[in-house]
Amino acid sequence: MTEAERKQLEITACKVRMGVIEGVYNAKSGHPGGSLSASDLFTYLYFKEMNVNPEDPHMDSRDRFVLSKGHTAPGLYATLALKGFFPVEELKTLRHIGSRLQGHPNMNTVPGIDMSTGSLGQGISTACGMALGAKLRGTNERVYTLLGDGEIQEGQVWEALMFAAHRKLDNLVVIIDNNGLQIDGPVGEVMSPYPIPEKLRAFGFECVEINGHDFDQIDAAFTLAKGVKGKPFAIVMKTVKGKGVSFMENQVGWHGTAPNTEQYETAMAELRAHLAELEAK
Repeated sequence: MTEAERKQLEITACKVRMGVIEGVYNAKSGHPGGSLSASDLFTYLYFKEMNVNPEDPHMDSRDRFVLSKGHTAPGLYATLALKGFFPVEELKTLRHIGSRLQGHPNMNTVPGIDMSTGSLGQGISTACGMALGAKLRGTNERVYTLLGDGEIQEGQVWEALMFAAHRKLDNLVVIIDNNGLQIDGPVGEVMSPYPIPEKLRAFGFECVEINGHDFDQIDAAFTLAKGVKGKPFAIVMKTVKGKGVSFMENQVGWHGTAPNTEQYETAMAELRAHLAELEAK
């Protein structure tokens, strides 16, 4: 990855975070914490990795993305808007009556959404089906799915992982956002999924663990994934819940809480300042 590419991804990720805050503030509800921790991943997928076309959202040859942790839709919506799937101004309608941007993704109303999700554990199963379908058709699209570390406490996740390995779905990349916090507290205290990479390998996956806020590490992981044949690939991202907004970082209370006006202004001021720094580099 060139320095210019990295800089542009960092700028875009900052704008995604601004879109997250804009959305949940105007909705007066939503899930900023996990949306912010995954913003760098969303940015990399849609602006570097995936074959998608905003002018033809249903293009047959497109890569597929399934947001298994569907409650972090504000982050995905912000990314899709910046990519050109719908106007950025529409982010302000999040969760409003009549808006197509509801609290969880709806594939029937939102351009760029490949699967309706929200019930935790189910998205990865759908992604496995998509990957198997591509194999059976003999087509080249790749399938990506993002799970939360609290989500992998769901038994259905491990059934899907076992299926993916059994079917040798090497066109599937499973990403786990390991920010360490879920709605009830630290994942290690609620019901520990650790050690995550060792469990994934035991289930038949090739697996790497990375800093999910480092674009060089993200890029290296996805490059490695393309070279793995005969087994699915998993990326465990160590991230910071609420990343980019100082008072939200590593605070479990921001899992599903919207900022008030004062908090919104503070958050946006921080993000605008960071954006200005990035653009001045």
